[in-house]
Amino acid sequence: MQTVQAANLPASCGKACLRYDVIVIGSEIQGVLLAKAAQKEGKRVLMLDPRSKPGGELIQGQMMVLDQPNNKQKKSLVQGELKHLFSQYQAGAIRTEAEFNRYYQKLIKGLPIRSGIQIVDVKTGTVGKENTIHSLSYIAKDGIRYTVMADYFVENTDHNALVSKLADTKRIAGMESLYNGKNLDYMAATYMLKFKHVNWARLHNEVLKLYPITNLQKKMGPNTYVDWNFGTGFSNVTSKYKPQDAQLLLRGLNMTYQKDGEVLINGLLIYDVNPSDPKSVQQAVAKGKKEAPHVLKFLRKNIPGFEKAELNGYPEYLYIRDYNRYETRYVLTEADVLNSRMHWDNVSIGGYPLDLQGTKHMPLGNSYGKPDQYGIPLRSFILKSYDNVIVVGKNIGATIKAYGSARIMPNTGLAAETIGILIGRESSSKRLHQLTQSDFKRIHRYLAKDYQIYLTV
Repeated sequence: MQTVQAANLPASCGKACLRYDVIVIGSEIQGVLLAKAAQKEGKRVLMLDPRSKPGGELIQGQMMVLDQPNNKQKKSLVQGELKHLFSQYQAGAIRTEAEFNRYYQKLIKGLPIRSGIQIVDVKTGTVGKENTIHSLSYIAKDGIRYTVMADYFVENTDHNALVSKLADTKRIAGMESLYNGKNLDYMAATYMLKFKHVNWARLHNEVLKLYPITNLQKKMGPNTYVDWNFGTGFSNVTSKYKPQDAQLLLRGLNMTYQKDGEVLINGLLIYDVNPSDPKSVQQAVAKGKKEAPHVLKFLRKNIPGFEKAELNGYPEYLYIRDYNRYETRYVLTEADVLNSRMHWDNVSIGGYPLDLQGTKHMPLGNSYGKPDQYGIPLRSFILKSYDNVIVVGKNIGATIKAYGSARIMPNTGLAAETIGILIGRESSSKRLHQLTQSDFKRIHRYLAKDYQIYLTV
């Protein structure tokens, strides 16, 4: 029987053209999870990465401070492959750059990946009333042009490398919609700060001296907390820091104690970074590197335990938390999130505050509540009006407030892994967007039974 994917499409795109079941653009971990899951189900996959090295936010941006979604009973909602990462992270077994690298390399082992590619052409057509990508051409590092076809193409970059090439797409309103801005606006990027020779025990003990917690947070700022592994807050302290460059802001600290006096901090915001412009990224990284010694000097004077701290290297990339997102078949809303709505086509369960970081126009950002667990549907990952374009990770179709919660790795990572499984098990009979409520009753049963992924709670 001819597969649904092949129907109405040319069998070949030329003599030198190769055909795959799934082509993932970008090497963010969500797309890796999708590719790995599809490959395990027997599908032929290819990863094409416009960045020079694989790893994206997690490895190149060194965003190794992991946010965990919990429900209101404080039960972790992390499922699937990422449950292994988070359990080792919580236990202290995966904390350092080398440990995260080993984990990521293990994930991509066996996945064909080409880094440093440039997309030069995307040929589209129609299948009935739907748009479809017919083929994609790219220039590889060897300077040769290649053309590939696939049943599904996956946008997995932080800069719309694929979707920006497509017509008939509509951008979802971003941060500018919160203040009726006329220009597009995005949450700040982060330059991760790495330190060594931190006396974490001293930090922990000095914070304990300020208890009760009401007194601690009155002095140090809301949400200030330190245990033996993690620390947050200190915004009353960091608000006194004056950056060297107006494009930067030191917000409250989100710290992970790695081991042996090494600490990683998510806290240095960089505004107005365009991830689709290499020059903008390079300038932001340079500014982050230049600012780091000044932040070190400030922390030595103002945060206990950092008196003898030193810088411990510099990331070569950024944590990009927000860029253009485009309308999907269903756009997740803040009402969905806050009302704990479950969807018939759930591919993930989320649960994290509606947390929006600052922009140049609203520097401190805002939080819009802490939801209980909620469902994230398959339709929020299928690009509207295209039958074979999947968007994963931070490309999820969500309103800006809903995105504040849905954007974190465990939420979108579980969705991507689930979609990879669906491509493997359902694609011989239906397109993903053709799956019905009846299909998903069956799908949710086998996801629970065969993969221990529970999406109907």
